[in-house]
This record gives sequence, C-alpha cells and structure tokens, in this order.
Amino acid sequence: MSDAGGPQTIKAFEDRLLEVSGALPKRLKQCADYVAANKDRIAVSTVAEMAEGAGVQPSAFMRFCQIMGFSGFSEMQKLFRENFVGGWPDYSTRLQHLREKAEGSPSALLAEFVEAGRMSLENLVQTVDPQALEAAVQQLADARMIHIIGLRRSFPVASYMAYAFEKMGVPAMLHSVVGRLDNHHAIRPGDALLAVTFSPYSAETLELVDEVRARGVPVVAVTDTVVSPLRRMGATLLSVSEVDFGAFRSLSATLCLAIALSVAVGTARPDE
Repeated sequence: MSDAGGPQTIKAFEDRLLEVSGALPKRLKQCADYVAANKDRIAVSTVAEMAEGAGVQPSAFMRFCQIMGFSGFSEMQKLFRENFVGGWPDYSTRLQHLREKAEGSPSALLAEFVEAGRMSLENLVQTVDPQALEAAVQQLADARMIHIIGLRRSFPVASYMAYAFEKMGVPAMLHSVVGRLDNHHAIRPGDALLAVTFSPYSAETLELVDEVRARGVPVVAVTDTVVSPLRRMGATLLSVSEVDFGAFRSLSATLCLAIALSVAVGTARPDE
C-alpha cells in the first residue's frame, strides 16, 4: 500500500486500476474487471456483495483494495460515497462528454447504440438464470392478478408489459405511484408483483417489494446485478446487464426479456 494512501479522485482511481490490472493474478483480476464494469456499485454495496459479484472471497477483494492503495474496502468506498450522485452523471454532463469526444453525429450515435444493444442482447443469455426464468414464469402465470411497478428509467418496461398482458387477456395492474398513491392495498393473497428497477434502485419500488414480501406475496424482479438489494428481499431475480455508450444506457436487452417473459406467462396461463 502506498504511504500516501489510495487515489484521492475517481480519475486517479481509474488510472491506478488501469496501471495494476495487467499484472494481477486471476482472482484479483476478477476483482479489477468487476470494479471496472461496476464502479457505481462501490458506494452502495458491502465488501461481501462486491466479492460475490466478482466471484471471489471477501478476503481476496480486500487484498485488491490494498493493491489499489487503500487500507481496506471502507477507505475505497469512502472515495466513491463522497462522489456518489446516484450512480450516473446527469444528462447535461453526459451530453458534454459526447461533445468533447466529437462522437455526436447522428450516424455515429446510431452505430454506437446499435453495437451497445447487440452486446447487451448477447449478454442477456448469460445473465438470466434459466431456472429463475422458469420459476418467474410459473409464479406470474399462477397469479390471480399481476401487479407491475417500474419507475423512471424502468417505466417504459413496466408499461410495455402491462400493455402486453392486457392484449393477451392476462389480468395485470400497473402501479405508477402518481400522487404518491402506491395502491399497495390492491395487492391481495394469490396475486404476484413484478418489479423492474436498476441501480440506483427506486426507493418506491423497493418499499413496495419489501411490504408485499412481508405479506407472503411472490415477487419477480427484473434488475441489473447479483448485488441488487432485491436479492435480500427474497425476490425471484432476472438479471439484465445493459452495455452503455457515453453513460447512456438503452433498454435493448431489458425489453427483449420483457417480451419473452410476457409471452411465456401468457402461454403458461390456463385457458379461462
């Protein structure tokens, strides 16, 4: 560990990560790769969750933190918490970054987002657990009513699934939390909740999941990684990883999963 301590800025952290990555042994390289792809998780995760995401033991992740120049995970996390603003820069900052990189022509943007979408779709086969998908379909197909919540970036996915279920004659209700009305009393025994949320996870969605799980209502969650807080809430997780361009993330893989899940549920429900 450096006598001067760890990196003092995110940019210095990224430079240090690039510097050490090439010479790391396998387990520590897994840590480096996971951190590089999930820097937004550091501020809101425990060392155990980061280690699980990287596929290593917590002791290995702590060793990685020390190689990065920190005394441990807490010191590294402090850097990211001080710079944490919801996980992603605001839209004006993202646009400014694109302008600075001179990558903003319409044709170039289209090509980049097509490539990001292609990579996201290819990753989808690896991130979704087939057994979890089967369990999710069965839980939703068995439900008397499917309640759907997805806010902000997740709202297009949630509203699309509500539309698809309606067209297939599957009883479903979209919870939009308009006027701070979460309609949680509408969720009854025999129903199921379908929650869609991504880092930095909607507080309203997490609150509804926590509340209905306490009542024994099954929850299917479409979310982003194994360190999602929904895992600790006992939800059936369907994980999606969207590749971003310029800190803009599309919904290519998420919508693909949404239509597959909707059609599978519609097919599995008994004729009435």
